[in-house]
Amino acid sequence: MRKRRISEKERKRIADILARLDEYYTKEVRCYLNHDSAWQLLIATILSAQCTDDRVNIVTKDLFTRYKSIEDLANADIEELKQYIHSVGFYQMKSKNIITCAKRIVEVYGGEVPNDIDALTSLAGVGRKTANVIRGNIFFEPSIVVDTHVKRISGKLGLTKETDPVKIEYDLMQVLPKDHWIRYNMQIITHGRTICTARNPKCSECFLSDLCKNSEKCCNK
Repeated sequence: MRKRRISEKERKRIADILARLDEYYTKEVRCYLNHDSAWQLLIATILSAQCTDDRVNIVTKDLFTRYKSIEDLANADIEELKQYIHSVGFYQMKSKNIITCAKRIVEVYGGEVPNDIDALTSLAGVGRKTANVIRGNIFFEPSIVVDTHVKRISGKLGLTKETDPVKIEYDLMQVLPKDHWIRYNMQIITHGRTICTARNPKCSECFLSDLCKNSEKCCNK
């Protein structure tokens, strides 16, 4: 990973962005996916691909009542599982991945969700984004989750020029202090849902507008 050179002026701008995010959204780390355990969050995150968190929370309410452990999912009948998750996108592939993932957790990791990034990404249906959700929210490992909001808004703020999620992750790892990684994810996701929305950003209401490198272009389109 190539080391980025950051000017003192840019460091000050980034520090101002983070301070304002902390002030506006507080430092509380909140996960939007309902869960009571590591395996539940893992399954919920797999389901969340191309699907809203609200829809996933509706689905997992019944799903986790029917399947009470990772072992239950490892032994699930795929056709029955499909019936529980059919309202999420790509449910057929997700059903297959969930059972395959659960089997590997049971057979290789003794029924415990691993915390290592390589072990997590070896699981079916788990990429770096899902792995970092688990590492950050369950194991409290400093992690950056590049979802659509983080990708879009980090670009607007000038924190990255990349479009590939993995490259964006590495860029943000270099410009953001580690103690901000997890809460930056949550703050930016909230910001993207409420103020800096994709279709109609509310730049006049945004507390970051004077620090945003894209606000004038965005709001005069």
